[in-house]
Amino acid sequence: MGNQPNLYEERRLWSQGCRRVAGVDEAGRGAWAGPVVAASVILPPSASDGASAELATLLDPVRDCKLLTGRSRERCYNLILEHALAYGVGFVSAAEIDRIGIVRATRMAMSQAIQALAPPPDYLLIDAVALPQIAIPQTARPKADVDILSVAAASVIAKVTRDRWMVALDKSLGGYGLAQHKGYGTEGHRTALAALGPSAEHRYSYAPIRKLKGADDG
Repeated sequence: MGNQPNLYEERRLWSQGCRRVAGVDEAGRGAWAGPVVAASVILPPSASDGASAELATLLDPVRDCKLLTGRSRERCYNLILEHALAYGVGFVSAAEIDRIGIVRATRMAMSQAIQALAPPPDYLLIDAVALPQIAIPQTARPKADVDILSVAAASVIAKVTRDRWMVALDKSLGGYGLAQHKGYGTEGHRTALAALGPSAEHRYSYAPIRKLKGADDG
């Protein structure tokens, strides 16, 4: 499987004295329903090249969550929890996304995930979204979840956590197929929305839902 993330950035920071380096990523930013979920993962720092190679081998299946099947993500989730020094998760609801916008909501979820870490991080590696509100040294860059192992691990934790939440929501909010599409804009989701209208868990600030709501109001 291609797109193998590595520990290059973590090892560089470990060598500079940043021993608790947290990878940070989110899941659900583009969905029409449900929360945006973020995760942070601190991998154990390695004192030698051999030790870091061993860690990379132990986490060899881990990739950016978008490159994994659902079953593979579940396996990687358990593997990450087994070997991580710490992890944290943050949720921001659909109603809050509507209130403050998805960018602020994503930053809020990431902040929650970082604050949940024990021990706390001394450096952040983030997929795409800078966090100026957090006074921790950080690097944010696009596609960090593809290249950086701790960020790939965070993407898996965020995605599996959110998927499980959406499957549970499907049991109490039937008819939309949330367990299948996880709130994303599939044709099946669009068909269900046309029949049922949006629920309290949908994001009314998103154009497809706003249009439906406008049609209902008219």
